[in-house]
Amino acid sequence: MRIVGKTSQYVVMSLFAVAFLAPLVWMISASLRPEAKVLSSPPKFLPTDTQWSNYGEVFDLIPVFLWNSVKLAGLNVIGILIVASMAGYAFARLKFAGRDIAFMVLLATSIIPGIAYLIPQYIVFQHIGWVDTQYPLWVPKVLTPVFATFLMRQSFLTIPNELEDAGKIDGASTFGIYWRIMLPQTKPALAAIGVFTFLESWNDLFGPLIYITSENLQTLPVALAQFQGEYFTKISLLMAGATISVVPVIAVFLFAQRYFIQGITMTGMKG
Repeated sequence: MRIVGKTSQYVVMSLFAVAFLAPLVWMISASLRPEAKVLSSPPKFLPTDTQWSNYGEVFDLIPVFLWNSVKLAGLNVIGILIVASMAGYAFARLKFAGRDIAFMVLLATSIIPGIAYLIPQYIVFQHIGWVDTQYPLWVPKVLTPVFATFLMRQSFLTIPNELEDAGKIDGASTFGIYWRIMLPQTKPALAAIGVFTFLESWNDLFGPLIYITSENLQTLPVALAQFQGEYFTKISLLMAGATISVVPVIAVFLFAQRYFIQGITMTGMKG
């Protein structure tokens, strides 16, 4: 009976895997077809006339957009990891007046939808000269990492107090304890935050459309949207661009998969 149960489990999981992978396989297949054969009926998952020139045409159009997406993703990931880890350590380990109240206020800000303060935020950025620059796409996110701060606080709370006490006995400063002793223990949470932040920044279409008008400052999602016209869509080029945009996401997840899953499952064990 156990063998039958295991076999049934693997069969069901395999069916789900095929169902989830089918759109990805079709996207890659469509990216390698001539435009006239993309929407063939019945649909085919394997291209018969492979056309690699689709990728060459896309690469000729998106290098600036790709670089902008990479730069913004890097700024967001690095900035949020630094700010959130320091804030999380302060809320978890340092004792100061109003700490718990400040943390509750921080969490309360997450219930405000972003669309509610979009216009005031745009007006502020316009007054300080940030409209049509890339600052609105990373500075606000780096300075207000609510979810990331929560994850880091929960991660720091799971670390035994003895490690911190040992650092104090050895004469380490507060920053030294945070940087040398505590932070290396939170690699799973850091990986989870890094993956989430990268995905959010990489797939951001709304922000560039609102704040940026110059073409040389736009990002990859905006470039992909340009393949869709009012009366005609270049599906093969769109699928080629989408395939290119998916590759870094898959690479980042595979690289941080072990830490990512561990970070999600462990950060809520202690409050």
